[in-house]
Amino acid sequence: MSVSYDGDDPTRFGTNAFYAAIGRAFVAMCAFIPVLFAIEGIDRLTGNRLDASGGIIPRDINGLDGVVFAPFLHASFDHVLANSIPLILLGTFVLADGGRRFIWTTIFIAIVSGLGVWFTGDPHSVVVGASGVIFGYLGVLLMRGIVERRWWHIGVGLLIGLLYGWQLLGVLPTDEHISWQAHLFGFIGGLVAAIIFRRRRPRPVAPTTSPLDLTLEGPTVQ
Repeated sequence: MSVSYDGDDPTRFGTNAFYAAIGRAFVAMCAFIPVLFAIEGIDRLTGNRLDASGGIIPRDINGLDGVVFAPFLHASFDHVLANSIPLILLGTFVLADGGRRFIWTTIFIAIVSGLGVWFTGDPHSVVVGASGVIFGYLGVLLMRGIVERRWWHIGVGLLIGLLYGWQLLGVLPTDEHISWQAHLFGFIGGLVAAIIFRRRRPRPVAPTTSPLDLTLEGPTVQ
């Protein structure tokens, strides 16, 4: 017989495993940021060839591979820095709820955001950056509390809404040098991902009555 202890449940707020999951997720996201800076450094050394060959070029078949590579590329070191803090914060909360769900959620968001840019973006532009994924994480955290109905997720959603809710304006057409399409479709992808990859609660099992119980209770007369 297996026994489940609350202290070993990483999804239950306040347990040791929960705090350990948050810590590991934070360290993992912090470790990923230097990788983005290193990629940008290589891009600078090669004359921005990585951006040119790995970015999304809307409605150009040669730029379709940017759906995969564009989230790792940035226009400048300032661009990487601007994305670093929200990527760490939002990514930590998404990752802490499970590594496998994090991977599938990130892949789904990147595909939805990237294809949205490819179909609707300016065909004379090259789109790079992790902003689409960041807006996707924002969508996940805002929607997850609703679909899973766990107090922890609801609390995180409220916190993130207070901190980053104003950034939802980024899904609207503004600066021509900013891909609002990536933001919009990334956010939509995050909302959908929270539903598709939600943690399903186990169904309650109806109690069963054994023949011995019926014998002990005796027949029922109406």
